[in-house]
Amino acid sequence: MSTEQKVVIVTGASQGIGAGLVRAYRDRNYRIVATSRSVKPSADLNMHTVPGDISEPGTAERVVREALERFGRIDSLVNNAGVFLAKPFVEMTQEDYEHNIGVNVAGFFHITQRAAAQMLKQGSGHIVSITTSLVDQPIVGVPSALASLTKGGLNAVTRSLAMEFSKSGIRVNAVSPGIIKTPMHPVETHSAFAGLHPVGRMGDIRDIVDAVLYLETASFVTGEILHVDGGQNAGRW
Repeated sequence: MSTEQKVVIVTGASQGIGAGLVRAYRDRNYRIVATSRSVKPSADLNMHTVPGDISEPGTAERVVREALERFGRIDSLVNNAGVFLAKPFVEMTQEDYEHNIGVNVAGFFHITQRAAAQMLKQGSGHIVSITTSLVDQPIVGVPSALASLTKGGLNAVTRSLAMEFSKSGIRVNAVSPGIIKTPMHPVETHSAFAGLHPVGRMGDIRDIVDAVLYLETASFVTGEILHVDGGQNAGRW
């Protein structure tokens, strides 16, 4: 196969924002390597799926190896897989902690390290992670300690890697959403969640997809934490 067509890895790809990203990248003629625990095989010859738990190093190893075996290159990585737990800090269990660290931090580390190694060989690439605006603008009544601990770490490492890779042709960015309408939020919660944004509505999957696609083509942007949160990050309301 030709190696000229660009290739993107998308984690957490089976539903919600991840599924929206897969569709959008295919519409732009990218070849896709999609991974999640529940991802299904694809009949599309330009899309390869790898089921697995992103917190496990073996999953990252398979995703990157199969991307190179199937398509010969890795141009972009979207770290979309993530978990969020709205639970009082003192009530969190060891299992809660390990699950959030596993998916949000270890999941980022294992696959980003392996994808970046290939991008360094190519001399180009783009890494973008999905975090949360609660890191920068916590909200009374929405306990988010583990989000701050884990997704806040992703914001920090985004800036750090942007500097580390700045002379290597690799850009590193993040998108920081508000609350987005996805299958994880029942319809009956939407009205209350809308009120947690200054603009008075929840975000749509398309809002996050558009932000990722902007960063994909923004060749002079690196180390950016792009807030797509209906104004949450701008201040108190």
